[in-house]
Amino acid sequence: MSYQVAVIGTGTEPDDPGRDGYAMAYHHAEGYEKHDRCELVACADIVPENAAAFAAEYGIDDENVFEDYEVMLETVDPDIVSLCVPPVIHASIAIDCCRAGVDAVHCEKPMAQTYGGARMMAQEAARHDVQMTFNHQRRFSDAVRTAKRLLDDGEIGELERVEFSAPVGIFDYGSHSFDLCNYFNDEVPADWVMGQIDYREENVLFGSHNENQALVMWEYENGVHGLGTSDSADEGGPTGAVRCHNRLIGTEGTIEVGPEGDDEDLPVLRIRRAGDDEWEAVETEDGLHSWEFIDRAIAENVRCLEEDEEPELSAENALNATELIFGAWESARKRGRVDLPLEIDDNPLDAMVESGELNPEPMDEAEAE
Repeated sequence: MSYQVAVIGTGTEPDDPGRDGYAMAYHHAEGYEKHDRCELVACADIVPENAAAFAAEYGIDDENVFEDYEVMLETVDPDIVSLCVPPVIHASIAIDCCRAGVDAVHCEKPMAQTYGGARMMAQEAARHDVQMTFNHQRRFSDAVRTAKRLLDDGEIGELERVEFSAPVGIFDYGSHSFDLCNYFNDEVPADWVMGQIDYREENVLFGSHNENQALVMWEYENGVHGLGTSDSADEGGPTGAVRCHNRLIGTEGTIEVGPEGDDEDLPVLRIRRAGDDEWEAVETEDGLHSWEFIDRAIAENVRCLEEDEEPELSAENALNATELIFGAWESARKRGRVDLPLEIDDNPLDAMVESGELNPEPMDEAEAE
């Protein structure tokens, strides 16, 4: 079986990535191009020049280049849609795709601008039997997969705590961080979350607010605890306390994925079992950052679509991570612990900025670029 693929939100060419976009559509397209059962047949972007450049790059016929994605959906009737627009419009477009009858939607992260929007995306995908996935592609790093195998093999005993340090913020980068914590803990839902944030200098990425610093704690239903930090200034704040991309602490040892420190030669993955005096480096095929992970994610999504299996990057799994993000911000708004499931529809950080409770200083032009 072959699949016709369309992309919504082509963006500009990936020569100068920044706070307004990384031209993720091009990276998605490369993944489909490498899959022998996928054919990239259409694209849409509200900037015609961007859509035309994308179409020229991937040999899309002129009649299948659109400004209006709804016209594209009606005209082309694609099987798979990759959604590479800013988070603020993820929900509305993804829901339209589900209602238009596509088989699958692969959406960039973070999931949505509001928690209500994220829930609605998952609901409509289930209602219309659409495979909806989110691009938490770092799950497909060999370092991450190897860490999970070590954990599952009992190399550090029973998992007790997961930790992360995220630059930028818990919404943008932290979407990956929470998702990986959930992956290591077998997708068990969280029971409660408690967080505090600082937002004094505007930190807008891809059109969305991200706090400057955050400290988050949570507990899963199986008793495993979580500790997460973010620091957009990277000045040794909360992230300096954890200094590790992801850390797994067990009853009989610790695994670190992406440890940070003064030593520039730190391995991407290391383990220290109970009783060991030193860390043991673990060889991996790659690090934590590679565009190739998107190729692997798309290949796995297509396999699951073919075989009618639930994909790892499913809306359900993404929603569990998203609940922790918005739950942390809701905890900061309420100044207290938030018991889950989360029962809000809005974006607490946006709401605190709009109400004047938070007044970040505007970002200067140099930072914005």
